[in-house]
Amino acid sequence: MASRVSVLDGTIRALGAEMGPWNDMDVAMAYPGDMNAEHDAVREAVGMWDTSALKKIWVRGPDACAALDYLVTRDMNKLYIGKSAYVPILQDNGHFCDDGFIFHFEEDVYLAVTSIGPTLEYLQSWSKGRNVSVELDESLHMITLQGPNSGALLDSCTAMDMFSLRYCHQEKTELFGTERIISRTGYSGERGYEIFVPGEDAVELWQRLMEQGKDYGLMPISFSGLEMVHIESGLMAYGAEATEENTPWEIDFGWAVSRTKKDFRGCKALFALEGKEKVKLRGIVADHDAVVEHFAELQIDGEKVGFVTTPAYSKRLGQSLALVHVAPSAAEPGTRVDLVGPTIQCAATVASIPFVDPKRERMHAM
Repeated sequence: MASRVSVLDGTIRALGAEMGPWNDMDVAMAYPGDMNAEHDAVREAVGMWDTSALKKIWVRGPDACAALDYLVTRDMNKLYIGKSAYVPILQDNGHFCDDGFIFHFEEDVYLAVTSIGPTLEYLQSWSKGRNVSVELDESLHMITLQGPNSGALLDSCTAMDMFSLRYCHQEKTELFGTERIISRTGYSGERGYEIFVPGEDAVELWQRLMEQGKDYGLMPISFSGLEMVHIESGLMAYGAEATEENTPWEIDFGWAVSRTKKDFRGCKALFALEGKEKVKLRGIVADHDAVVEHFAELQIDGEKVGFVTTPAYSKRLGQSLALVHVAPSAAEPGTRVDLVGPTIQCAATVASIPFVDPKRERMHAM
């Protein structure tokens, strides 16, 4: 049983959600009805879900920037107030141990929103004897809105021009007359926003957005509905596409590694591993009419060259898709492989990712 509980748990269960644990918190794994409708809502209108299972860690004080700068691979000195950044978080051996977003809210005040790894413990260890406080905030909740209508929906109930908020930026504004922080971030590949809200206000905000969102095609979204969106958009998940066995080079995240910083956790080991990738993150299009199996092997002439990390069937594209790890020798898009799972065997073609919107124009659009 999950030990962390979202304030929105009862509200989401009342919608008929089938719940399951993620990051030690029950989340909506599925809603009644067709999950393809959820997929369509994110792509064509707007979807909403509770993201409170992510860990929210306040880092405050004169040494806050230095603490985060050592923790992550990107240069936190460039993260000005009102800006956020996606960050890989590494072990000393240069491999992943977590990932997340860092938000710079005020001078010497940052919020790290992270996944399932040991970021909190790493920050607490570094902060000993330094002028910085590190605090896990279980009262802070996050409601996510994603999809082409998300900006118009929020614009109808906020005091600011939502279309002026740039990607990876956040601002304080009045939302339904109460001050909130809204960030132009999210995990869908579409235009989207994340709202930070105290737990005591989360249920009311969710319900007001549900009511206001009727005219914009809003739907509550489950993990199952999101999986197709994530795969189409080529968005990796820590624990699946990036694990403790992988480096950022293997997941094509070299863009998130600073080459000018003097040091960060795992820095020396990471650069020593550059060019020595054992796998590459790619997609496949399977010659199959349904979802293929997690961890199915990819083979060429009977030799294993990779495996499936996350599969899904995209009704919108009419294709069986998956994110995969493949050997560099088999990573060229167009390479034909044999997919060999416990019950499904078929041919497949290695593909570049994202499968949709390859230049990510929807996510970054003004």
